[in-house]
Amino acid sequence: MKKIIKKPSWWEEFKAFAIKGNAMALAVGTIIGGAFSTITKSVTNDLIMPIVNIFLGGADFSEAKIALPRMPWVEPTYETVVNADGEEVVQEVLNYLTYGNFISAVINFLILAFVVFFIVKMINKLSEIGKKEEEEAAPAPVEEPAPPAPSAEEVLLTEIRDLLKERK
Repeated sequence: MKKIIKKPSWWEEFKAFAIKGNAMALAVGTIIGGAFSTITKSVTNDLIMPIVNIFLGGADFSEAKIALPRMPWVEPTYETVVNADGEEVVQEVLNYLTYGNFISAVINFLILAFVVFFIVKMINKLSEIGKKEEEEAAPAPVEEPAPPAPSAEEVLLTEIRDLLKERK
């Protein structure tokens, strides 16, 4: 005898979600967003930041940083590095606040937000054009005629009825 495996209650709901295309649209959007993020990072690093570096004296902006002071109660840490002459030199390890990468990330975000804004604006404009075309194509709603006025006979009968109600 074959044992029947009962599916969990959420399984059907998940299948409907995945088949409707919601999951696919989300996946496609994520993939395109990742690719577009790479493009905006390239625009920032390869086109915008070199122009900004002209005004900063040609410094590599992504390497911009500030050395933070060491607190007096903290023991300094040292590392051995090789200098340009090939000699090993012991130097103190400093703690840096690297703000150049942060500024690059902010510029990437602003470019991405700017492009997404215009894409949404374009989609909204296209949907407005589609709605206008639908409104123009749709026939005007037909107004129902007003009910006909009561005849003189109906008015007279209504008055008689009202008089009879008053007598009772």
